[in-house]
Amino acid sequence: MEDNSNLTVLVIDPNPGMRGSLQNMLNMSNISKIEFAVSSGTAIRNLSRKAYDIILCEYDLDSGGEHGQDGQQLLEDLRHHKLIGMGAIFIMLTSEGVYSKVVSAAELTPTDYILKPFTVDVLMQRINRAVERRSVFLPTYKLIEQGNLRDAIRSAAAAESAHPRYAADFVRLRAELHVSLGEHREAEHLYTAMLGVKHVGWASLGLARTLFAQGRIDEAETVLTQLVVVNPKLMAAYDLLAKCHEANGSSARAQQVLEEAVAISPHMVRRLRHLGEVALDAGDVSAAEKSFKQVVSKAKYSEFRDPEDHVNLVKTLVQKGDATQASGVIRDLERSMRGNPNVDACKAISVAMLHEAAGNSAAAVNELNNAVGAVRASSGLSSKLRIGLAESCLAHKLDQGASEVMLSVMNDAKSGVSTQQAMSVFVKAGRPDLADGMGAQLKAQAQILLGVAAEKTNMGDVKGAVQSLLEAMHMSPGNLQVMIALAKGILRQLGELGWDHPLAEVCQAQIEAIHKIDPAHPQLELLNNEYNALKRKYGIAAA
Repeated sequence: MEDNSNLTVLVIDPNPGMRGSLQNMLNMSNISKIEFAVSSGTAIRNLSRKAYDIILCEYDLDSGGEHGQDGQQLLEDLRHHKLIGMGAIFIMLTSEGVYSKVVSAAELTPTDYILKPFTVDVLMQRINRAVERRSVFLPTYKLIEQGNLRDAIRSAAAAESAHPRYAADFVRLRAELHVSLGEHREAEHLYTAMLGVKHVGWASLGLARTLFAQGRIDEAETVLTQLVVVNPKLMAAYDLLAKCHEANGSSARAQQVLEEAVAISPHMVRRLRHLGEVALDAGDVSAAEKSFKQVVSKAKYSEFRDPEDHVNLVKTLVQKGDATQASGVIRDLERSMRGNPNVDACKAISVAMLHEAAGNSAAAVNELNNAVGAVRASSGLSSKLRIGLAESCLAHKLDQGASEVMLSVMNDAKSGVSTQQAMSVFVKAGRPDLADGMGAQLKAQAQILLGVAAEKTNMGDVKGAVQSLLEAMHMSPGNLQVMIALAKGILRQLGELGWDHPLAEVCQAQIEAIHKIDPAHPQLELLNNEYNALKRKYGIAAA
C-alpha cells in the first residue's frame, strides 16, 4: 500500500465549509497534497493539466441548486473524454438519498461513493481499500497506458493467480483487453467461462457485447433480455439491448427499452440523447422533444457542450410545427456557444430547417451554403449531421455543396461510413451521376495516398504507411491495387514490429478478397505464404 503522504487529492466541492472539513480529515491521515475545485469547469481544467491519485467529488456541485453540472454529469464527461486514467480513484460524496441519483452515480462506476455525514475513519477506510486495490492493478494499468496490451493480458493472467481475491476482476480486465484488440472470440470464451462458475452481471453484459460485435445480434438480444430481468439496475444492458433492436430495424422497441432505462436512471446525458434519436426515428415527436430538451438542459453547464443537441431539438420542434420554440433554441445556441465553426454549421443548419418549414426556399439555400462553408473549417461534427446536410443540399439542387460535404465524411477515416453508404445518399436522391463523380474523386485521392504510403515506407515509417493505406482502402474499397499494397504494408509491419491481431485480420481479409477478384493473381501466393510464415513465427494457431 502506498504511503498516504505521497497521495495527491483533488477535492471538488462548491461549499467552502465542506472543503475545509475534508482537508482536515485528509490532514489527520497524513495526506497533505490537496488541491481544490469549486465547480465542474474548474475540475476539468485541473484534470486537463495534471493527474491525481484520488478525486473526492461532491454529488451536488451546485450549492445554489439551480446552475451547473452535478457530480454524475462531471464523471460522465471525465470518462467519455478520458480525463481520468484507469488508476484514478474517484469517490462520490453525497447526502442525497434519492434512489435515481444513487443508481446514476453507481452505473458510471466511481471507485466508491460515501453518503454524508461520514467520519474520518469511514473516509480513510474507503480510501485505503481503494489504494490497496489500485496497487495490485497498477502494473497492468501501466502496460495498458503504454499501449502494450499483449503484455497487459499476460500481466493480468499472472496477477489473477497471485491475487485470488481479485481474480474475477482480472478475468474481466483480460476480456476487455481482448475486445480492445478485436479478439471477440477470446473475450467470449472468458465471459462464458466466468458465467459457468458464477452468474455475474458484468460477464453477461460482456458476453452480449462480444456477440454484438461479431454480428450475432439475436444471440446478444437473448442474453440482454434475460439480463435486464435478473439485474434491472445494470443500465448499460438497456443501452446495448436498444442497439440490438435498432440493428434489427425496430426503433419503437429500442425507444421502449431506453424509456425503461431513463425511468430507473434519469441523469445520463448520452442515454437521453440516444432516446431522443430513436424516438424521432420511430415518429414519436413528443418523446423526442422531451428527451432533447433534457439533454440541452443537463449539458448546459458542461465544458463539452455539443451544439448538435440544439440541432436535434430544433429538428424535433420543426417537425412538431412549433417555429417559435425552435427560434428560441437557435437564439440560445448562438448566445451560449458562439465563436467556432461547429456552432456556425449547427446554427446555419437549424435556421435552414426553419426557413424550409416556412416555405422560404431562397433563405434556406443561403443558410445551407453557409453551413457547407462552416463544415470546411469544422472538426468533430457527426457523420449523421453531415449526411443530413448533404441530403438537404441535394433537395435544393446544391450539387457541389452536397458532394463537398460527403467527401468530408469519406475523408474522415473515423466516420464509420462506407463508400457504398455514401454513394447511396446520391442514388436515393436520384443523382447517380454525382455518386459516380464522387467515386472518381475518392479513387483519385486513394491513388495519391498510395504514393504517400510508398514515401513513408521508404523513410522507414511502416506504421504511417499502413495508416495511409487504410485510409486509401476506406476511400476506394475493392480497388485491387490498394488491396495488394495494404496487404504488403501490413505484412511488413507485422514482420518488423510484431503481431497485431486486428491488423492481421485486415490482412487476411484483403488476401481473401484478392482471391475472389483474381484467383490467378501473381502476388496472391506470395502474400499467402508470407502471412502463414508470420503466423508460424509468432506461434499463432491456424484458424
